[in-house]
Amino acid sequence: MAGAVEAKLAELGLTLPGVVPPLASYQPAVRSGVYVYTSGQLPMVDGKLAVTGKVGAEVTADEAKELAKTCALNALAAVKSVAGDLDRIARVVKVVGFVASASDFTGQPGVVNGASELLGAVLGDKGVHARSAVGVAVLPLDAPVEIEVQVELVEA
Repeated sequence: MAGAVEAKLAELGLTLPGVVPPLASYQPAVRSGVYVYTSGQLPMVDGKLAVTGKVGAEVTADEAKELAKTCALNALAAVKSVAGDLDRIARVVKVVGFVASASDFTGQPGVVNGASELLGAVLGDKGVHARSAVGVAVLPLDAPVEIEVQVELVEA
């Protein structure tokens, strides 16, 4: 049965996807005590990237911001896979966003806002977090953006 967080996703017109299978030797998320750490989540939908390329060249900042939102949804799916229920999230502690950037693109914070805003809309005050937004030369599969999330769980 879906809890309050998944009901909020539905209210926003969003569906929690299945966990994106790993591309290499890692787990999508691991739990350590009351913390869950996700691996970097790409904007995969139905097993593939809808868009590839560098932000500021082949991909616009607005497109990349939407892709960051998809990454955050994938991160929530990964969290649920080890926490069992998204209603166990006490707070999002940190978000790290990587943006494959054209050499003159400096709008990484605006791109990563897609993930931050989604987490805030879904989790309210529990979604407020510390964050880094980093420009990089290239990401796996030529993805424009990658997001990782760290959450604290309510102790069971």
